[in-house]
Amino acid sequence: MMPVCPDKAGSLSNDPFRVPWTSDFVKDHFGLSMVLNVGQARQVFRWVAPACFLMGSPPDAADRGSTELLHEVTLSHGFWLAETACTQAFWQAVWPVNPSHFQDHPQNPVENVSWHDAQGFIAELNRRLPGLAARLPSEAEWECACRAGTTTPFSFGDLIDPEQVNYHGGYPCAGGGKGLYRQRTVPVASLPPNAWGFYEMHGNVWEWCGDWYADYPSTPQLDPRGPTFGKMRVLRGGTWSDPARYARSANRSRIEPAYRPRSSGFRLAIGYR
Repeated sequence: MMPVCPDKAGSLSNDPFRVPWTSDFVKDHFGLSMVLNVGQARQVFRWVAPACFLMGSPPDAADRGSTELLHEVTLSHGFWLAETACTQAFWQAVWPVNPSHFQDHPQNPVENVSWHDAQGFIAELNRRLPGLAARLPSEAEWECACRAGTTTPFSFGDLIDPEQVNYHGGYPCAGGGKGLYRQRTVPVASLPPNAWGFYEMHGNVWEWCGDWYADYPSTPQLDPRGPTFGKMRVLRGGTWSDPARYARSANRSRIEPAYRPRSSGFRLAIGYR
């Protein structure tokens, strides 16, 4: 049966679940959060409720990529998603060697990480904390959280500027003006969050997703996870060194899972697979 977008998101709702090793829920104006501490490092996670949204971009969207076919997606289960990319401090609380290029601040996102590196880190985290069940988000989960209920190219609207997103300010989106190019990452949570409390989902570092890369289907999808095998893994979000168009919510990238670009990091998810 094809999923049908409900008239109200509440018709998909399920209660946020508690996770071993994490703190009690905290409610703020963004929603529910919880904290995972590993040694002296901490990671905040935010609840993403079940949702139905349009994934991809309209055919007439500015700066649109050819692989962004607009299609309906239903996520029937809620999940927890880290409010920031994994930091170097959190990485080193689990994994002793820091692979990052920009190592001047422990709250910089870990980068220079392959998909396999991210999976190795997650496996060690789950070994140390049984029952945690950390993982990479699916591509659909990632875009849902990035959009935070919006349908515009960015969660901030039609355009962005370097005060909102860390990208190459010399290459703005169509209709935007040139701006600052930092030439490096910034510490996580140093730029404004989206409406659901997620930081730097646009720009800063590419973020690995769990999926193998494939063309989108044209039909509505229920809890998509990508193909069962492939050659490339999905990355999302754009980076500090990329033009603004790569930071759009719908933009897709892919690369071989063993490759370690200086601009690649990841964001943890917990919950339904």
